[in-house]
Amino acid sequence: MLTIHGIFEKDLIIRLKEGDQTAFELLFHFYYPGLVIYASQFTADRAEAEEIVQDFFVRFWQKHQQILLSDSLKNYFFSSIRNGSLNYLKHKKIEANYLKEIYDLSNEHLAYDTNLYIESELQEKIKHSIDLLPEKCREIFMMSRIRGLKNEEIAIELNLSKRTVETQISNAIKVLRVELKDYAGLLIFLGIHHF
Repeated sequence: MLTIHGIFEKDLIIRLKEGDQTAFELLFHFYYPGLVIYASQFTADRAEAEEIVQDFFVRFWQKHQQILLSDSLKNYFFSSIRNGSLNYLKHKKIEANYLKEIYDLSNEHLAYDTNLYIESELQEKIKHSIDLLPEKCREIFMMSRIRGLKNEEIAIELNLSKRTVETQISNAIKVLRVELKDYAGLLIFLGIHHF
């Protein structure tokens, strides 16, 4: 059973139904990043995706007393965002055949698999891809992207030239782009979408 900050999601849902705002905030912060990236797969527009998800959560909070008790809100959240995203495309007067293509894709393509957008599963996919990197390359990439060190700091700590650090990070990004090619939205989490 899914836990969020050490609390079973089912217990958070019970608290939410009773009007507990902290429970709402915990659910919001847990699901929000993944839902935005998921919506972006439909809209191809980050700002619109954020608006769709924010509007959904406003309505969700307004109806919190009507929530049906269950172990997880994942399916409800993702199907609501999918519908909201498709409605957004309809309102934009997107051509019907393109809309059908997106709809079909969302039923079968890996990039629309909702499990990818839940923090723990997302981290698992990223971790697996990083584990494929050569040892030194992986170490440098982790120092850069996970610890947030600057290239100069990594070079000093590992007694390497700054150029070597840059090359290793560049190599890591090339590998991860291939590994995560079906998961374009995930690259944002790694900070490699604009390299």
